[in-house]
Amino acid sequence: MQHVVLLGDSIFDNALYTNGGPDVVSQVQELLPRGSLATLLAVDGSTTESIPTQAEKIPNDATHLVLSVGGNDAILSSDILLKPLKSTVNALSELADVGEKFERNYRKAVAACREIGLPLTICTIYNGDFPDSQYQRLASTALTVFNDAILRVGFELGLAIIDLRLVCNSPEDYANPIEPSSHGGEKIARCIVASLAWTEERKTQTIKDQHTSSRVIF
Repeated sequence: MQHVVLLGDSIFDNALYTNGGPDVVSQVQELLPRGSLATLLAVDGSTTESIPTQAEKIPNDATHLVLSVGGNDAILSSDILLKPLKSTVNALSELADVGEKFERNYRKAVAACREIGLPLTICTIYNGDFPDSQYQRLASTALTVFNDAILRVGFELGLAIIDLRLVCNSPEDYANPIEPSSHGGEKIARCIVASLAWTEERKTQTIKDQHTSSRVIF
């Protein structure tokens, strides 16, 4: 039996935004084999600093963990997009500072999830669906700083990675500029379930070969 635990923010805890439609955790539950379980520990509004507390609540019978966090960290730093700066050097310097702080916190979040030794899948931050095309362009560019940190951590640790920028790639995937709709949630849920098989395969490979560094991006 699989027991999948979802940690993070409103990418998973999206029931408030689905207009009565199914949320991500219920869609994962529907896709899992009979007898398996999906548990939601993710909380709308959470940041990387919230994850160690969530990880303390992981059930003893959990078999797989999935983490999606970082969007709210980016929102808390979004003033940089409209902040007047004197030069490109200043802008890049501020982005670098934000990225370094995020990576430190993200590494702590991932470490808290990995502490109990279960297979872990992580997710990048999607680009959203902002009505202002110029703001969308700026936001998508700034998010590469956050996503670069997420991808590097995932590659370094050999984790399964779901790149939500590729998954939620149309307006109907969004209930508002930053939250997934039921349509987008279904796509996310399918990627989550697909990642479970890969993490199981990698676990077997790692037992046979401690130097295995395979990884996958959905």
